[in-house]
Amino acid sequence: MLKKILFALALLVSVQVFAQAEPIVTDSTSRNTSVSETTVKSPPPSAIAPAITSINSDLCTVGVSAAVQTQILGFSSGMTTRDMNCERLKISKTLYDMGMKVAAVASLCQDERVWLAMQSAGTPCPIDGKIGESARELWDANPDRKPGTLKTEKAGPKDEKVNSTSSGSWFSKLFSSAE
Repeated sequence: MLKKILFALALLVSVQVFAQAEPIVTDSTSRNTSVSETTVKSPPPSAIAPAITSINSDLCTVGVSAAVQTQILGFSSGMTTRDMNCERLKISKTLYDMGMKVAAVASLCQDERVWLAMQSAGTPCPIDGKIGESARELWDANPDRKPGTLKTEKAGPKDEKVNSTSSGSWFSKLFSSAE
């Protein structure tokens, strides 16, 4: 038992010795200076030309679109244009399929190129129900009725001119005022 008391006493003394030791003091100074610069880069504005498509391939229209973009302002537009030659071919084919062969040829003869080809082949285009030689005589008597002789052709549906060939650029048609 004496050993136990001596051990406890030794332990107590050693704890006091450690307790009386000087405390450890740490002095630290930290300086942090940072300079940061933030540059925000954003993507440029963009005008996207609209996609104008016709789902049905049996239409005689062509989609046209354009877009212009500056740093501040953008503009995009689109429209469809009728293909008159395509329409003429479809009408002619439909007439022929219905057994109206003379009407089908007459429909095609509204194009000056077809009219000239028919004349060159020696088979004049039908006119007023006449075919063959009697049609040739009627064409000769009425030269003003030949395709391509009219200064302005008949207007089609609202705001669209009917031409056998496209004239002018699509851009000028896109921004032209309604007549």
